[in-house]
Amino acid sequence: EPGEGSGALDFHGDEEIIEVVELGPPGPDDLADEMEDVDFDDEGTEEPDAEAWETEDDEGMEGGMEAQDDSEVTFSLHSASVFCVSLDPKTNTLAVTGGEDDKAFVWRVSDGELLFECSGHKDSVTCAGFSYDSVFVATGDMSGLIKVWQVDTKKEVWSFEVGDLEWMEWHPRAHVLLVGTADGNSWMWKIPSGECKTFQGPACPATCGRILPDGKRAVVGYEDGTMRIWDLKQGTSLHVLKGQDGHQDPLTCVASNQDGSLIMTGSVDCHAKLVNSATGKVVCVFKTESVAPKAGEGSEAESNSVESLGFCSIMPLAAVGYLDGTLAIYDLSTQTLRHKCQHESGIVQLLWEENSAVVYTCSLDGAVRLWDARSGKMISEYRGHSSEILDFAINKDASIVVTTSGDHQAKVFCVQRPDR
Repeated sequence: EPGEGSGALDFHGDEEIIEVVELGPPGPDDLADEMEDVDFDDEGTEEPDAEAWETEDDEGMEGGMEAQDDSEVTFSLHSASVFCVSLDPKTNTLAVTGGEDDKAFVWRVSDGELLFECSGHKDSVTCAGFSYDSVFVATGDMSGLIKVWQVDTKKEVWSFEVGDLEWMEWHPRAHVLLVGTADGNSWMWKIPSGECKTFQGPACPATCGRILPDGKRAVVGYEDGTMRIWDLKQGTSLHVLKGQDGHQDPLTCVASNQDGSLIMTGSVDCHAKLVNSATGKVVCVFKTESVAPKAGEGSEAESNSVESLGFCSIMPLAAVGYLDGTLAIYDLSTQTLRHKCQHESGIVQLLWEENSAVVYTCSLDGAVRLWDARSGKMISEYRGHSSEILDFAINKDASIVVTTSGDHQAKVFCVQRPDR
C-alpha cells in the first residue's frame, strides 16, 4: 500500500532513512518479519534511529505506545498475557487477574501489593471474579479447573473440574457460581458445599452467559447462534431463540438492563438483538454497516463481529462495540442509531459507568477511552500498555480503571474527572 509507505517517508522528514517500516496496523510479528535482524527484546540498542522514533508521537507502534504511561500503578507479576481482571465488589480495593502463564493473583489496587497467589492451575487462567460480598474469589482455567478461595484466610475452599471453560459468573446475591463449557453445558454450584445443577444446551460451546438481576434466571448464548433463558431453580429452559429469531453465527456476548426486562445479545454475525426477557421475543435487531474493506484487501479486512455490549443505567441507551473499531450508541426508545464513535482498532470490551451516560472502551491499540453517550464525543483517553488491552474493570464511583494486557501487565488508571 504505497499510501502508508509514503506516510512513513514523510514521518522521517529529512532524516536519513535506514529502512522504511510500515507504521500502520501491522503488529509486532509483522515488524519482526520485516526486520529479522533486530532484537525486539532489546529495544532500541541496535537501531541508531530508535531514539528518534521514541520521541515521535506515533500511534500503534511499539515504541510510541510505550512512551506514554498515564497509569498510577503497574502490576507485573504475570509472565505472559493477562486475560482477565475483576475488582472486589464490596470495597473495590482488591483486584484478581488471570493470565496465560497459568497463574492468578489477588493484589491491592492502591499499590500493586500481592495479597496471595491462586495457585495450582494447569492452563491459562481466563476467568476470575469475586463473590457479591467479596468473601470468595473464583479462578477458572481453559482446561476447566475451577478453584474458589476464601479471601480473608487466603485458603482454597473448593475446586472442581469441568470440560473446557468458556465463561464464569458469580450470582449477584448468593454464593453461587455459574459457568459455561465447550460441551454446551452450563454448571451451577453452591459454594463451598458444592451442590450442583447442570443446564444442558445444544451440543456446541456455551460461548457466553449472564445471570439476570432477579437472580432466578440466566441467559446463555451458544456457538450455533441460539440463545436460551434458563430458570435456575427448576433447571428448565424458559425461552429458546433459534432459527430466524436467533443469530446466524456464534454468540459473543450477552447483557441485561438494570431490572432484567431487556436482554441484548451480540454475535459474530455483526447483529445485536434486543430481547424481551419475559416473553423471549426479539424486540429489535441492530445491524451495523461495517466499514467497507478496500477492494482487493482479502477476506481479513472484512472480518467484523460484535465484541461487547451493555445498557446505560440512567437513560434508554445501549452501546455495542465491534471488532472493526465502531462504538455504536443506540437509542432504545426509538430503536435508532444515535452515535457512531470510531476507533482506530478493534474494541475488545466496553463498560458503562454505574450512574451516568459515560461508556468506557478498551481496544487493540492499548488505550482506554471514555465517551459521552449523549454527545458521542470522546471525553478522555488513557495509555500505558505496549500491547492490546484484553480486559478491564471500573470501580463503583468510576474513579479508577484496572486494565490487563498482552504486554504481561495489569495497570491502574485514575480517571477522576473535573466535571463531577
